Amino acid sequence: MTANWGAFSAAEPALASLVEERFGAFTHHVLATLRRDGSPRTTGLEVRFLHGELWFGMMPDSLKALDLRRDPRFALQANPGEGTSMGGGDVRIGGRAIEVDDPAAKAAYVKEVEPPEPFHLFRTELTEVVRTYVEADTYLVVEVWKPGEPVRTLRRT
Repeated sequence: MTANWGAFSAAEPALASLVEERFGAFTHHVLATLRRDGSPRTTGLEVRFLHGELWFGMMPDSLKALDLRRDPRFALQANPGEGTSMGGGDVRIGGRAIEVDDPAAKAAYVKEVEPPEPFHLFRTELTEVVRTYVEADTYLVVEVWKPGEPVRTLRRT
């Protein structure tokens, strides 16, 4: 089961807001895709949250775009920032990326983002959102959301 960003935001607005804040703190994040042989590939990526969707824009024929065309599964890790503070926690999103070829959708994206053209555009369908943080210097807290389920919170000492 998958859900777009808008469905996640409607289901869990507080967590969605924290996740957007973490991704908004830095420009570049880490995207993991699968190579043809099944091994992982990690690359830098800028992301956008627009109109209820989480978008990936990529240079033409970049390896990550070719990976996603072949196998749409991805993992996206928010940039942890400098030092060791991890303000807002560690945030990652898993899902599937669907390439968007519709000229009207791409034009709307261009109007908002002004990317260099040409480019690949992918919208995402989420399979999970995970936030990990330390609470009161005592607990490691892991919040896990999956489509159709409430957030599950795990605390470890």
